[in-house]
Amino acid sequence: MVSLTLSIPPEIKKEMDKFPDINWSEVARAAIKRKVLFLKEMDKLLAKSELTEEEAVEWGRKVKKEAAKKHLGLK
Repeated sequence: MVSLTLSIPPEIKKEMDKFPDINWSEVARAAIKRKVLFLKEMDKLLAKSELTEEEAVEWGRKVKKEAAKKHLGLK
């Protein structure tokens, strides 16, 4: 297995120390695995997409703006 060193802000480390029975390495491994699986699924979904990155960003902005209107009452 490959080793990975992470930097954790002191305030987070202090909170982690309150739970000494937790295997934080396993928590990190599981989180990384979930993220990799998510990214692989996104790659599969986007592989057939004909949108350019610029178009995708523009659509994202439009969706965000409409969601803000709906949920926050913004115009």
